[in-house]
Amino acid sequence: MTTLLVPVDGSPSSQNAVKTALDWSKGNSDVALHIITVQPPILSGNVSRFVSTQAIHAYYQEEGQKALDAVAPLLEASGQQCQKSIEIGPVAQTIANYASAHKVDAIIMGTRGLSHVTGLLLGSVTTKVLSLVNIPVTLVK
Repeated sequence: MTTLLVPVDGSPSSQNAVKTALDWSKGNSDVALHIITVQPPILSGNVSRFVSTQAIHAYYQEEGQKALDAVAPLLEASGQQCQKSIEIGPVAQTIANYASAHKVDAIIMGTRGLSHVTGLLLGSVTTKVLSLVNIPVTLVK
């Protein structure tokens, strides 16, 4: 069985990565597809003095669900079974850790996320994932 990981953030690039993964797995029941979204942690320690842990967790889940909802129509139309997950942590490292923990064979991800940083050839998360993993990474515009 081949396991593919597609990190999503709601961007058009990540939606295209899901389309690519679905195309690759079409008609192949020997592919396990994992769709994850990673929410970066709120870094300020002062936040927890004013906002409850439950409220912060709910925020992470809500934002993560938005990213998953952006690709839900693609997944439903394909009929492809997949495992979906909302993770919390440093984005690139969390993607790499997930890939390792789930014995992922390859990652398919977008070249650019939702960041407003312009002028880079590749997004910073994409670049960091490439340096952290030892498995094939397919980049999709």
